[in-house]
Amino acid sequence: MPGPLSGVRVVDLTGVVSGPFATMFLADQGADVIKIEPITGDITRRSRATIDKAGEFSALFISSNRGKRSLSIDIKEPSGREILARLLDQADVLVQNFRPGTMERLGLGPKELRERNPRLIYVSISGVGDSGPYVKKRVYDPIIQGLCGFADIQSQPVTNRPQMIRTIVADKTTAVFTAQAVAAALYARERTGMGDYIQVAMLDAMIAYLWPEGMMQYTVVGKEASVTDPNDRPDLVFKTVDGYITCGTISDSEWQGFCRATGDPELEKDERFSTPGGRFLNATARINKMQDYIGRFTTAEWLERLDAADVPCAPILRRGDVFRNEQVVARELIEELDQPTVGKVRQPRPAAKFEINRSKIKGPAPRVGEHSREILRDIGYDDASIDALIERKTVRAMSSS
Repeated sequence: MPGPLSGVRVVDLTGVVSGPFATMFLADQGADVIKIEPITGDITRRSRATIDKAGEFSALFISSNRGKRSLSIDIKEPSGREILARLLDQADVLVQNFRPGTMERLGLGPKELRERNPRLIYVSISGVGDSGPYVKKRVYDPIIQGLCGFADIQSQPVTNRPQMIRTIVADKTTAVFTAQAVAAALYARERTGMGDYIQVAMLDAMIAYLWPEGMMQYTVVGKEASVTDPNDRPDLVFKTVDGYITCGTISDSEWQGFCRATGDPELEKDERFSTPGGRFLNATARINKMQDYIGRFTTAEWLERLDAADVPCAPILRRGDVFRNEQVVARELIEELDQPTVGKVRQPRPAAKFEINRSKIKGPAPRVGEHSREILRDIGYDDASIDALIERKTVRAMSSS
């Protein structure tokens, strides 16, 4: 069976990661995602290190744009904007992440396009939204990590110096929020027949994401100062003789299991840790005590002991070990596919698995303008008109097929 979004056409007018990653999820779930690229190609094709001789692909681009079709046009030209408008007349979803106001200046704002196509779901992704004193700021992932509290939650225990997460967590989290919002809007349209205008700001998404446990001490109004910061403790990374593990001891049975695994009958008698509340209030002492024991044996020994005691635990894998891990291999979570001009590449399979309408990786990331001709034919352009657009450099296309 085709994916759950089969038959849905998404026009992807996004760059960098937050937008492309969101629309890639939709492609994995069966949508026809048409990536609109400038004549020179998406900026992330050349981000960091390119991985092919022609300099057309980076690993970042491949991992955010697989399974899409590429239409390369100059939307600053009137004929380029007309192509885009005609394409959007037949589209279900538009996703764009230009700076606020850019699409309106091009005559491609939500009001204009939804008047032409009332069923269109128009999605705008931004850094901090379209209002407020920061609206004109240039925004990247670290800016949002700093604003939303993420850097604070990672503060070093001794110095209290904030630290960034070393991955673009704000971009990727915003992508997940966006993909979910598109699915909700498509469902609503089935009932009402009308599209919608969706705005997703990275700052909004990350504050919502962080809130449940990251902002516990700020949840009850007026009692902020009286609540201990649940994150003011060492993390759950424990060094063994030959590596690192993590383990959790939230429930009484888990703590008792850990105590048994140490082989020390005195640990279970320590009243500081005998209740969930006590383990929470004395978290730093508890975690340091756990490290004392865990540092005495190897990773394999500890995992065997903790599994036997039914204590949540796992090795902490280096990135180069993740795709070789026995659980990852058993679940076939990583797929290999051929990427034109690059060779064989690894990609994670879609995380949400549908029993009937199955999601899958539809194919590799497209080359610049790889599908320009076929997409233009789809919306009514004849070959002579396409050739003229290519000649004027309004359109970039690969050789005629």
